[in-house]
Amino acid sequence: MQFCPKCGSILRPKVVRDKKVMACTCGYVADKSAASNAVTFKKNVDEVKFDVIEKEESAYPIAEAECPKCKNKEAYSWTQQMRAGDEPETHFFKCTKCQHTWRDGR
Repeated sequence: MQFCPKCGSILRPKVVRDKKVMACTCGYVADKSAASNAVTFKKNVDEVKFDVIEKEESAYPIAEAECPKCKNKEAYSWTQQMRAGDEPETHFFKCTKCQHTWRDGR
């Protein structure tokens, strides 16, 4: 990565008179020796790989709680501060089966 000696910004590849050079938005253009050491960027990508996720994973712990919608006995559990700091946190659940979300009625 190269930086502009005038303003300190990152130099980016640019085509000037059919030649690739490293240039800055302030107008500075690097000489040939700097351009030859520059990182090249590909315009066309031949292959793109994606990971297929079969099942959504959750970082929340699973608790024993009955879903009011489907009556499943397991749910993800977390707490969140909804009111002032001197009030208790609100406890939320999300069903592991139907994904219904509800809060604890305390």
